[in-house]
Amino acid sequence: MKVLILKLFDSLIGSFLAAILPRQPAITAHKFRNILFIRPGGIGDAVFLAPAIRSLKKFYPAINITILAEKRNAGVFPLIPFQDVLLCYDRSCELAQVLRRSYDVVIDTEQWHRLSALVARFVSAPVKIGFDTNERRRMFNYPIPYSHEDYETASFAHFLEPLGIKMDTIELGAPFLFPPEATCVKVAGLLAALNDATFVAVFPGASIAERRWGAERFRRVAEMLSTIGIKIVVVGGREDRHQGEVIAGGGLGLNLAGLTSLSETAAVIQKSALLVSGDSGVLHIAVGLGVPTVSLFGPGRAKKWAPRGDNHIVLNKKLPCSPCTTFGTTPPCPNGNRCMSDISVENVVTAAKQLLSRSLAS
Repeated sequence: MKVLILKLFDSLIGSFLAAILPRQPAITAHKFRNILFIRPGGIGDAVFLAPAIRSLKKFYPAINITILAEKRNAGVFPLIPFQDVLLCYDRSCELAQVLRRSYDVVIDTEQWHRLSALVARFVSAPVKIGFDTNERRRMFNYPIPYSHEDYETASFAHFLEPLGIKMDTIELGAPFLFPPEATCVKVAGLLAALNDATFVAVFPGASIAERRWGAERFRRVAEMLSTIGIKIVVVGGREDRHQGEVIAGGGLGLNLAGLTSLSETAAVIQKSALLVSGDSGVLHIAVGLGVPTVSLFGPGRAKKWAPRGDNHIVLNKKLPCSPCTTFGTTPPCPNGNRCMSDISVENVVTAAKQLLSRSLAS
């Protein structure tokens, strides 16, 4: 509900303010030491920003990087060891702290909504970089083109070009997320009941109903993998707890949904042989950890969000009506979410076995 209210405020008030505020003057980026990244939104967006942050720190080791995140995605940033300060712009005292400071560069990484661009406009910084997807472009002296055809890590990498870092020198590959050591120790205790058995992590959740595949289908996957000695560990939030019981109950594995923090969830996935998930932030965490994945895509834009590389299998029926999500908004489906329901249990199990055979053979 809070997110919907913010989006409504953005479309009514944010668009008006972005249209009337003076355009930012052109300026050349020279020396810089303090950089602010603004990253509202969900978990996946935060994960995909990590390679750009890593590359920036690699090229300029002495810089200080501040992240202004949102409470719902802030849990990702402790997995990224390349930033110095983490604050949330939906905590008023922390937003005020940013507005009182001066930076050399501010980079607003939001793709469409305008509120973060307005925050960037009012932050004290001579160089302001952000996407030019609507009137928000007026808030930046370096508006960056955005394409739905680009992998999202590549879209974020373009932010570094005004700072002298060319796209072909940026490392986009995994791993780029690292769970803290103390978290890994705790997770080892949670997984002790498996007695070191090989397991597949499953995330059945989704931010919207159109991306859900269904607990019963995941249950059948778990049953079929159990015949080759593979256990299942379900990860997710409290809202996924019941689905986890359906999927892993009866000795098929463990249901950790609702029992782990985001960092702990990452540590569980890191221990797994692979992750099976729909298009989700948890999927992108697995990619950042370097863990193989089987992903189920329908409404979402696979060109932009689906994992790349030989260790990832993307299941996508590519119906004429998909993808239908644009800038995070998915319309109601008149076709019964066929793009997801047409992905069969056999499709998922075959893909999982293919990746498992590689990892177990190596």
